[in-house]
Amino acid sequence: MTWVLASTSPRRKELLTQAGFSFPGFSFELVAPDIDETQADGEMPLDFVARLAIEKAQTGLTLAKKFTHPRVLGSDTIVVIDGKVLGKPQDKADAMQMLMQLSGRTHQVMTAVALTDGSQTLSRTCVTEVTFCELTQAEITAYIDTGEPMDKAGSYGIQAIGGCFVERINGSYSAVVGLPLVETRELLKLI
Repeated sequence: MTWVLASTSPRRKELLTQAGFSFPGFSFELVAPDIDETQADGEMPLDFVARLAIEKAQTGLTLAKKFTHPRVLGSDTIVVIDGKVLGKPQDKADAMQMLMQLSGRTHQVMTAVALTDGSQTLSRTCVTEVTFCELTQAEITAYIDTGEPMDKAGSYGIQAIGGCFVERINGSYSAVVGLPLVETRELLKLI
């Protein structure tokens, strides 16, 4: 049996290493699934993020056929405010708009994780509330100029500079980073 992470995210790689600490000889391979991450019309955010995680795991399974009995983990994270999904920013203006929308408010970070071995696919979703402090336009501009927001859902990374804006969280910190540790460990025990 071979564990496989369907992601090239350094954050997810680090978190999966942490999640597997108590499994004897735990190690995993990486594959890079390429899926359409477009939200379907009328698709609720919880359904959307769960579907993406499952599709990443299933696509990763196809890529992992070279491994012996692969068990593939896929994950996805979205940021939701006022029922609207904030994806990765398209440009600096989009990042500015998102961060202004998050300023001084509470939003939800939804992270889904899915595990498949080809015969069964299981998933879990974790929702964490994140509250931002009030941000000035100058602070947002300085943050965007670091380049950090440009590949992050909601235009921020809690584990780096973006953490400076987080006043509080209610839920799983690791899920906001990109992989919920408790839920991931549960899945690793099941398949």
